Amino acid sequence: MAQARTSFFRRQSTARRNTALLVVLFTIAVTLITLCVCLVGYWVTRSDTSALPFQHWLLTRHGLITAGATVLLILTGSLARWIDLAGGGERVARMVSARAVDPSTSDRDERRLINVAEEMAIASGVPVPRLYIMDRETGINAFVAGYTPGEAVMVVTHGSLTHLSRDELQGVVAHEFSHILNGDMRLNVRLISLLAGILMIGQVGSFLVRSGFHSGPVRSRSRDRRGQAALGLVGLALLLIGYIGVFFGRLIQAAVSRQRESLADASAVQFTRNPEGIASALFRIGQHSGYLETTSHASDMNHMCFCESAKMKLTALLASHPPIEDRIRTIEPGMLARMRSRSRGRVPPETTPGATSSFSPVPGQILDSLPDTFRQLLYTRTGAVHLCYALMLLHLNEQERATQLARLQDHPSLGVQPEMLRTFFPALESLGETIRFPALELATPALRKLDNEEVTEFRQRIKGLIEADGRVTLFEMALASYLQRHLTPGAARKVPVRYRNYLPVKDHLCVLFSLLARAGSNDTGIQRQRFQEAMAGFSDGGEQPGMVTRASGSALQDALHHLNRLSPMLKPGILDACKQCVSADGSIEVREYEMVRLVADQLDWPMPPLALT
Repeated sequence: MAQARTSFFRRQSTARRNTALLVVLFTIAVTLITLCVCLVGYWVTRSDTSALPFQHWLLTRHGLITAGATVLLILTGSLARWIDLAGGGERVARMVSARAVDPSTSDRDERRLINVAEEMAIASGVPVPRLYIMDRETGINAFVAGYTPGEAVMVVTHGSLTHLSRDELQGVVAHEFSHILNGDMRLNVRLISLLAGILMIGQVGSFLVRSGFHSGPVRSRSRDRRGQAALGLVGLALLLIGYIGVFFGRLIQAAVSRQRESLADASAVQFTRNPEGIASALFRIGQHSGYLETTSHASDMNHMCFCESAKMKLTALLASHPPIEDRIRTIEPGMLARMRSRSRGRVPPETTPGATSSFSPVPGQILDSLPDTFRQLLYTRTGAVHLCYALMLLHLNEQERATQLARLQDHPSLGVQPEMLRTFFPALESLGETIRFPALELATPALRKLDNEEVTEFRQRIKGLIEADGRVTLFEMALASYLQRHLTPGAARKVPVRYRNYLPVKDHLCVLFSLLARAGSNDTGIQRQRFQEAMAGFSDGGEQPGMVTRASGSALQDALHHLNRLSPMLKPGILDACKQCVSADGSIEVREYEMVRLVADQLDWPMPPLALT
C-alpha cells in the first residue's frame, strides 16, 4: 500500500512538472506567433519607418505596439477561457453540450454505465465521478475533466454506449479513471485554456478576411476599396499565421499526452484485470470512429479523449495518442492478430454490445452484495439523504432514533420519511460496518444534485445529529468531513501547495496522530508509544512533542485542511504513519480504517477498500 501511495503522489508531482513543460512550450509558441505577426506589421508599416531592418523595426514604436498587442491578445484569449473553465469538469461538460446522467435512471445503457463506473470507483478508491453523455455523438470516445479526483466528471459519447459491450465499456471507463489517478485532468483543462490563446490570432484573421472581402454595397471612393482590400490581406496573413498556431497547439498536445495514454491503458488492465476489454474497445474504434462530429471543440479536446477526437494532417507527428494498433500490441502481444481473426468470423455472444460481462472483479462482488431496493435508493436525492440519516442513527436503539428524528424539522426535500429509514436500517445492520463508506460513495452523485441552500441545511442537520448525544465518533467526523469536502461550493477547485516541509504543520500532525493513536487502543501507554512512533519520522531533532489530550472534530478538520496544502511528495509519509498507528497490533478495525479513510479523502488520496478484522 505504501508503494501505491508513493506512486500516486509521484505521478501527481510529475503532472505538476508537465504543467511547467506546458508553460515553456506555450511561451515558445507565443514567441514564434508574435514574431510572425510582427513580420506582417513590418510589411504594413515599412514605409513609415524608412525601411529599417526587421530586427531594428522591432524596437520602434510600431514594432513594440505590434508585439505587445499580439501577446496581450493571446494572453487575453487564454485568460478568458481559463476563467470560463474555472468551474472545473462540469463547465467542460457543458461546453460540449453533454447531458448529465440521472443516478436513478432506468435507461438500460445508462444504468450499465453507472454500474461500470461504480465498479471502477471501488477498484481505484476514487469517488464515483459525475457522468455525462454526448447524445448526438455516434463515435466511440470518452474523457474526464476536473481539478481534483473527488470532483471529476466523466463524459462518454452515445456511440460508446451503443457500440461497446460491457467489458469494452469497462475498459474505456477504467482508462479514464487512470487519468483521474494520474493527475492528468488539471493539466488537460489548462491546456484547453492555453490553446484558446494560441488560436486567437487565426480567429482575428478570419474576422478581418470576412470584413475585408465582404461583398457589401459598392463604395464610391477608391481609397475605401483599397483600404478594405488591405484589411482583407492583413486578415489573410493573420489567418495563415493562425494555422501556425494550430500546428504548435497540436504539437504541444502530442508532447504532453502520448506517454500518459500508454500509462492509462496499462492502468485500465490493472483495474479490470481483463486486458481484452480495453483492447477490444480500441479495435472497435479502429473499425468504427472516435471523432467528435457535433462540437466545435473537438480539436481543442483531442488530448483529453480516449482516442483521437478530430481528424488532422501529419497524424504521425501531431496525434495526441499512439496509433491504435500499437496500443493494442502494447496491452498484450498477439492480441491484435486474435481480434483480426475474430472479426473475420462470427462475433462471440459475450462481445456483442450490451452483453453481460463474464468478468466479475471484487468491486462487482461488493456491489452485488447490496440489496436491489437499497442500491436503487442510493441513486435518488431522497434516498441518498436518508442513507446519511440512517448512518448517523444506526448505533442507537428504536427510542433513541425516534428522539433524534423528532429534532429534525420538516423540509420539502430533506424531511424524514420513516418508511425509507426502515428500509435502510436492516440492510445496513446485515451488511456490517465495512459497507458504510462504499455506500456513501455510491450515493454521492445523488447528493451532489442538492442545491447550495439544500446542502447548507443538510449539513446542519447532520451536524445536529452528531452533536445530539454529546459525543462524536470517528465515523461521524469522517462523514461530516466527507460531506464538507465533496458538497460545498468551490470544492472542485485545486488546493494550492503552501508548505514544502513538515515543520510548519507539526502541530497539526500532533492532532492527527493523537487521535489515531487513541483510536487503536484504550491503553494510555500503548497510545503514547504509537503516537511517538508516528511522530518520529517528522521530528527535526528537537524536543519530541507530546500527545494532544483533547482534540475536537473541528481541530481535526483544521489539521487536515493545512496538511492538504503540503507538497504532494510529502503526503505519503503522513499516510504511512497513519497506517503504522492503526496496524501496530497486526490488524485494522473498522473505526481505524474509517480514520485513515478520512485522512486519505482530505489529502486527495484515492483509497480502495482494505481488508478489515
